[in-house]
Amino acid sequence: QVQLVESGGGLVQAGGSLRVSCAASGSIFSINAMGWYRQAPGKQRELVATITSGGSTDYADSVKGRFTISRDNAKNTVYLQMNSLKPEDTAVYYCTAVVKRRLGVTWRDYWGQGTQVTVSS
Repeated sequence: QVQLVESGGGLVQAGGSLRVSCAASGSIFSINAMGWYRQAPGKQRELVATITSGGSTDYADSVKGRFTISRDNAKNTVYLQMNSLKPEDTAVYYCTAVVKRRLGVTWRDYWGQGTQVTVSS
């Protein structure tokens, strides 16, 4: 199996910074794209940022210039550095990874359990 475990969420004041991490472990042959989604109460889950295995990144318009996604391929870990946080960034943040468990099998999406980020005004 493959497990994704997020860490680093918490409570921060508006304008502050926070970094969340997500480590993938288990039966992993290769990881393609990794990313972060978030879901606020009463809203649909939305894409925040993605990063390919080669390091190409993409961001939601709402976080461009404030959030930075990065990854450490040797550690199978993806990070999300969040600066200039706003109350509207409050949500549960989920990481995702596209994983091949062994040679010859198809790629599959895996999700973490989520970590709460709360930004107070």
